[in-house]
Amino acid sequence: MAKDKNDKVKITLIKSLIGRTDSHRATVRGLGLKKLNHTVELDNTPEVKGMISAVNYLLRVEN
Repeated sequence: MAKDKNDKVKITLIKSLIGRTDSHRATVRGLGLKKLNHTVELDNTPEVKGMISAVNYLLRVEN
């Protein structure tokens, strides 16, 4: 089965993790983001969508 572009989501960390709760820091690390303006491209799965919604105020999300 061929994958198309809609199977991926591009996530960028745009706000600092300083002063955030430990669970939010762990969620951002779980998404693979390490520092400000770091961008990763992940599969668009329900698990990733849930992680994004938990810390959406820290991220920029693109398709």
